[in-house]
Amino acid sequence: MEISYTPTNFYLRPMNWKLAINGFRAHLMLERSMSANSLDAYMRDVAKLQQFLTLKNLDYKPTEVPPEVIADLMQYLEGLGLEATSQARTLSGLKTFYRFLLLEDAIEIAPTDLIEAPKLGRKIPDVLTVEEVDRILEVIDLTSKSGHRDRAILEVLYACGLRVTELINLKKSKLYFPEGYITVIGKGDKERLVPIGGDAIKHLEYYLNNERRRAKVHKDYEDYVFLNFRGKGLTRAWIFLIIKDLCKKAEIEKSVSPHTFRHTFATHLIEGGADLKVVQDLLGHESITTTELYTHLDTAYLRETIMMFHPRNRQKRSETEE
Repeated sequence: MEISYTPTNFYLRPMNWKLAINGFRAHLMLERSMSANSLDAYMRDVAKLQQFLTLKNLDYKPTEVPPEVIADLMQYLEGLGLEATSQARTLSGLKTFYRFLLLEDAIEIAPTDLIEAPKLGRKIPDVLTVEEVDRILEVIDLTSKSGHRDRAILEVLYACGLRVTELINLKKSKLYFPEGYITVIGKGDKERLVPIGGDAIKHLEYYLNNERRRAKVHKDYEDYVFLNFRGKGLTRAWIFLIIKDLCKKAEIEKSVSPHTFRHTFATHLIEGGADLKVVQDLLGHESITTTELYTHLDTAYLRETIMMFHPRNRQKRSETEE
């Protein structure tokens, strides 16, 4: 359903995005003497608003954005799984941006004034930190019978942001490692391409070439990637049990499920600066067939987003540069 907003008349003089952002950047640097990291964080907050406007096909100048758009942006970020603290951080950045426009006499009412920050105590899905993800991966016993399978499962969940059903139904014939993609069946039986990083490919290939190759595969499950000890596909409940056991060993006290890795995937990409629309496409929130994806999306850009903004890929690049 298309969103429509009531036109506003609270701006004093129109200001385009380039002028407003350049002025805001100069204000933060010169008037508030902000560090480079803090400056980048504020720029990302404003970029989220711009991306949301593009996503909703709304053509507002920064001085024309109504309060409802800010409210809908915050709701959208929550829907993607962004933690309340990160939502509050984004709203704080936008409030600072509009305070600057007030100082510049570009507006007389800030659209952020009536928007309340998310309550930090509100129950929303837990999101893991990069360090917590690493701790969970490190406690996997690779010498056990299912060690490499379980490592591959978690690597794929975190690297690709898959739903648990997409994971357990993943097929060998849908893995395109040389191109850096896998194809998954999402909601409504729609196929979509998902970029996959180098670490996930490495662990997935090792599992396929060792544990998976030695398995006695039950009829009708020859093409399934992940199998149980009886040679059949894994169940949703079994994935939950695997993750629950690993989190206990890693002493993670958060409530963690397979979906937590999907929320974590989205949160880490967004916090790293990835475009909201690209993250939405990677999550498969839209019903996109493989053909439509090739037609309407730049798949190279999707993969570039994963390689640029996913923590495990950034970490790998840093180690290489050192």
